[in-house]
Amino acid sequence: MRILTQEPVIREEQNWLTILKNAISDPKLLLKALNLPEDDFEQSIAARKLFSLRVPQPFIDKIEKGNPQDPLFLQVMCSDLEFVQAEGFSTDPLEEKNANAVPNILHKYQNRLLFMAKGGCAVNCRYCFRRHFPYDENPGNKKSWQLALDYIAEHPEIEEVIFSGGDPLMAKDHELAWLIKHLENMPHLQRLRIHTRLPVVIPQRITDEFCTLLAETRLQTVMVTHINHPNEIDQIFAHAMQKLKAVNVTLLNQSVLLKGVNDDAQILKILSDKLFQTGILPYYLHLLDKVQGASYFLISDIEAMQIYKTLQSLTSGYLVPKLAREIAGEPNKTLYAE
Repeated sequence: MRILTQEPVIREEQNWLTILKNAISDPKLLLKALNLPEDDFEQSIAARKLFSLRVPQPFIDKIEKGNPQDPLFLQVMCSDLEFVQAEGFSTDPLEEKNANAVPNILHKYQNRLLFMAKGGCAVNCRYCFRRHFPYDENPGNKKSWQLALDYIAEHPEIEEVIFSGGDPLMAKDHELAWLIKHLENMPHLQRLRIHTRLPVVIPQRITDEFCTLLAETRLQTVMVTHINHPNEIDQIFAHAMQKLKAVNVTLLNQSVLLKGVNDDAQILKILSDKLFQTGILPYYLHLLDKVQGASYFLISDIEAMQIYKTLQSLTSGYLVPKLAREIAGEPNKTLYAE
C-alpha cells in the first residue's frame, strides 16, 4: 500500500483555467505520462467512447508512475469493464430525471435542493453516477440559471441551496458572484453548500477572488470536497483549504467506497487523518450508486459493513464518516451506522 508522505514543493500559482484547458483527454497520452504500456490497455482505451476521459496535470502528478493499480489511476482511467451490462445497474440509478423540476434544479428534498450550476467536470471519474445525465437539457448559462432562481424564489420552504453538477466550481468567479448575489437576496435562504472535486484536482481553483466572494456573502457556506484516497491530498491542496478556513467556510468531505481504490479500513483511517489535518471533517462514505459502466467498483454490503466496523475500531468517532446509500425517491440518505 503506497501512501504519499512527502509533500511536493508548492509551485507558483497557475491560472486554473489554463490547467483545465491543458487537461489530458486522450487515454494514450495519459498512459505515456505514467510510463504504462499502451498495448496492455487496448480494450480499456476503447471504453473512452462510453464516457470521455479527462485528467488535469495536478492530479496526474499524484499518480505513481508505472503502477497500473494505483488507486488514483483506477478512478480516472477508462476500463474495458465499463462495457459490462451488470444486473441492477442503470443510466439513472437515482431516478433524478423525476426530480429535474426546471433546468438546472433537482428538487429531491424538503428544505433544500440541488442547483446544477455546470455540467462539466475537471476530471471524469469512472464511477460517476451522473455519467449519463442529460446535461444538454440543463445548460450552465445565465438564461437557464434565471429559470432556476425563479423556481427557488417561488419556494420559500427552501433554506439551503446545494451547488452541484458536474462541478459547480467549473463556473468562473464572476459567474459564481452573479449567482450568489441573486441567492442571498432571497430572505428564506440561509445556507449555501458547494459540492466539488475541483479543489483536489486543480487546487489553484481556490482563488483569492473566490475566497473574498465567500467571505462577503451573508449565507452560511459549506464546502463538501469529494476525496476518496489519502494520496489525493497534498500540500498544495492543504494550502487551498486553509484559504477557505480563513474566511469561515465549513469544510466537509464525502467519499465513495470503491473496490480496488479504498476498500480497506486502514486506507480510510489514513484518509480521515489527512482530511482532519487539512481542516476537513469526514462526512459521508457512500456505497456505490449503481450506474451503468461502473459495476467493477462495486463492494457488497456485507464487505462494506466489515470494512466500516473495522474503521470504527481504528479511530475516533468524529473521524468516522457516515456510511450511507442514496435510494431513489427517498427524502434523505439511508444510513448504515451499525
